[in-house]
Amino acid sequence: MVNESPDAPPRPRLRPTRRGRLVLLIGAVLVVAAAVLVPLLLLGSEEKREQPRFVVIPEGWRASQVYAAADKALGLAPGSTEKAVPTAELPLPAAADGNPEGYLFPATYPVDDETTPESLLRYMVKTAAKRFGADPITAGAQRNSVSVYQTVSIAAIVQAEADTVSDMGKVARVIFNRLAQDMALQMDSTLNYALKRSTLDTTSGDTEIDSPYNSYERKGLPPTPIGNPGEQAMQAAISPPPGPWLYFVTVGPGDTRFTDSYDEQLTNVEEFNRNRRTVTTD
Repeated sequence: MVNESPDAPPRPRLRPTRRGRLVLLIGAVLVVAAAVLVPLLLLGSEEKREQPRFVVIPEGWRASQVYAAADKALGLAPGSTEKAVPTAELPLPAAADGNPEGYLFPATYPVDDETTPESLLRYMVKTAAKRFGADPITAGAQRNSVSVYQTVSIAAIVQAEADTVSDMGKVARVIFNRLAQDMALQMDSTLNYALKRSTLDTTSGDTEIDSPYNSYERKGLPPTPIGNPGEQAMQAAISPPPGPWLYFVTVGPGDTRFTDSYDEQLTNVEEFNRNRRTVTTD
């Protein structure tokens, strides 16, 4: 959610919310429905195994979660995959500066005994580069006057913030509208990324942290994507529907309200807070 009027006093801040279903699912190897099955190619040995192992990367996972899942799938010590990043020769855009966040494409990847962290990471990034480098993505980025890398950053926020797939386009439109009006994005998802957590409850103190990912204090997009978006979020980022919305909040499951009225947003946020208090005390 985003909340403040451009002319509103800086305090008290309203707490933006994220989609209720965004929970860190480290090790959730059964989340196959939302993942894309990637063919077994170039992951070490070309020999097909009768019962290959799989590592599932759900949409929206952060790089840290991907690394942990890869370590587990490959039977390696924690931290092994992350340490392999600098030497993996990943085909990342120059704007990424060697950081694969946003380009570890969500999919189901078969692995075998000869798969290495480097080969697995390269295949994830190659898959992302192929999907994100497609003509509709590059054309959409140009139409929106942003780079493909910035589009991935927008899609990552959309993936984290949208309560449902149908909300994704409107969330993307809020982002573009706020950028166009030189307003801070004020997204909880960026704070959660900075604080390495996932929560619906953001405090006033959280909004004051010194971080380039603090989208309350700093205008513009965060310096990198805050997760690895899927194709639906990317589609929302390149083709958001028209609309005047500047604010949104998910007051309950499946009930996200978008508005360009600050007063209406105040009412919606109060309902969100009441619902949260009820959940906390139950």
